Amino acid sequence: MGTHYAGTPREVLALDTFIKLVRATSTLNSRLHGPMLAEHGLTASQLGVLETLLHLGPMPQTRLCGKLLMSGSNLTTVIDNLERNAWVRRQRDTTDRRVQNVHLTDAGRSLIERVFPSHVARITESLGALTRDEQKELGRLCRKLGLAAAG
Repeated sequence: MGTHYAGTPREVLALDTFIKLVRATSTLNSRLHGPMLAEHGLTASQLGVLETLLHLGPMPQTRLCGKLLMSGSNLTTVIDNLERNAWVRRQRDTTDRRVQNVHLTDAGRSLIERVFPSHVARITESLGALTRDEQKELGRLCRKLGLAAAG
């Protein structure tokens, strides 16, 4: 379903494209993150933190905010919940006590290493609706749009 807005052709095209982008993103998120919550009790944000720490290693909360495009208060809540489950731990930086570095625990590493392959498989299957070249083009267009929106 496109827009019913009776604006200029440029506005109608932009709104129609935006609606399609949002619907596709919502559908993919439901398909990908629903099983993580149902099977492992992980929200999309928690999965993002665990995956980031697995692949990039321990880092300050502020850097995690930038990587995951999350507000500091939202990330604090996510990390609180991960810490409550003993999947991450915070540790004060030895050179700057204002900085809290976030680390995977052994339990967190075990969890993300166990669940991430099935997540990747669902992503691969979902994006299989597009050819390899279409996936590359979509990635390029998303990057261009994201950079333009960022300023």
